[in-house]
Amino acid sequence: MVVKHWNRLPKEVVESPFLGVETTELGLKTAAMGRTYFVEEAIGPYLSNLSTKVQPYVTGLLIGQCSVQKDYIIQAVRTPPKEEQKEDISPSKLASIDEEWITAHASQVSRMLPGGLLVLGVFIITSPELSKDSQNALRKLIFSVEKSLTKRRLWKPAEEEISERAALQICSATKKVVCRTYDVQDPKSSAKPADWKYQSALSASWLALDCTVNVNIHIPLLATSPNHDLEKNIKNGLNRWAKQIEDSVFLINGQVKDDAELLEGQKKSRGNTQSSSQFSDVKVLTQLSQGSSCRSTATVQVCSGSINLKGAVKCRAYTHNNKPKVKEAIQALKRDIINTLSDRCEILFEDLIINEGPHKKDFEREYHVLPQRLFVPVAGSSVMLSDYRFGEEAIGEIQERFVEMLDQSVQAEDIHIAEEINTVGICPVTDNMDDAQEKQLRKATLLLKLQQNMGVVIAAAVAVFASIFSFNYFSD
Repeated sequence: MVVKHWNRLPKEVVESPFLGVETTELGLKTAAMGRTYFVEEAIGPYLSNLSTKVQPYVTGLLIGQCSVQKDYIIQAVRTPPKEEQKEDISPSKLASIDEEWITAHASQVSRMLPGGLLVLGVFIITSPELSKDSQNALRKLIFSVEKSLTKRRLWKPAEEEISERAALQICSATKKVVCRTYDVQDPKSSAKPADWKYQSALSASWLALDCTVNVNIHIPLLATSPNHDLEKNIKNGLNRWAKQIEDSVFLINGQVKDDAELLEGQKKSRGNTQSSSQFSDVKVLTQLSQGSSCRSTATVQVCSGSINLKGAVKCRAYTHNNKPKVKEAIQALKRDIINTLSDRCEILFEDLIINEGPHKKDFEREYHVLPQRLFVPVAGSSVMLSDYRFGEEAIGEIQERFVEMLDQSVQAEDIHIAEEINTVGICPVTDNMDDAQEKQLRKATLLLKLQQNMGVVIAAAVAVFASIFSFNYFSD
């Protein structure tokens, strides 16, 4: 592939013969109405290489960051082929696209993205005979992927959130590219045209926000809940904790900043295309109690045990360097804090199901180690992607996972373990009880159930009394 540079423009732009799209000066108004995606230059050769392997199509994900002004695509990742599909793909239709497999891949990839990055869209490269049906397939995939990702989140999108996602269609023979967007908040959304523009060193100097959050979450297990649904209880507990993180105060380099520019008062480096990131140290201050304006109702619940999440988690978010706002950067970091703990709990339970089976009935004191977070650099970018590793897991397994999920080779020396061990403790209340205390717990549980059914008992008694009264009254 030949890349041509236009040095006469203020910012370096490129023309890609593969896609037939010429980029223009940043900020220049274009004829097409809709969003503009600024794309990392290295994605062009990557897609060009995939187009030579089409048999008859290739799908994949677009990873990046969206803001009110501009959208950025920093990586494209092909969907890993299933073993049984490697030799058997029907060349006649796009009906053979495995929607469930693609959404599962999107869920796995989203775990590997730090704050500020998300799955921004889907691409498909097809042979000419399948191009006509590609857009319908893309639309279906975009809504399926977004639905799957939204279901896992413990945070709600803001009102001003950008809800458009990219659908990139490429013909393997003509190299023609069509980029459109769909509003995933509107199921009846129709396609809108969008611009696809390459830019070199797009994320070479993005800004990073780092923080370490000490976690000590106590989640009670109700005595009346059947079968001790640990995963559901943990999710409920994490929902309460996520609300606490959302309401926290964030100090950036020791200061509380209003909704100004993140780089305000700092000198911005110019002309440096080397991969370098400016880190900001962030402290998180959570509220110990609710304010006087908030009313709360205490609830007494009989519990058979508890789950304790303890440790210090490393969190990181990235933001573009085009006049980034403090509000956007803090929102990205908040979501990374919530996502990283939620993802680890999901990974732990997936591992327990594989090793111990889904129908474990014994409820005993247990300690489990949550997977540790690690970071891996992206070539030509200041951004680092993330993954999780159990203590016994070999480095080779991590390298294989990056190749499978992100189609990226990783050197062992580039894998940075970010933190110490964090644990999950599952503790039955009866561990430290004598016989008298166990009897008291059973009695309290019985009383709780009686209280829960008291309304029914009273209603029945009133009905019986009314019947007796009416019978005597009419008899007289």
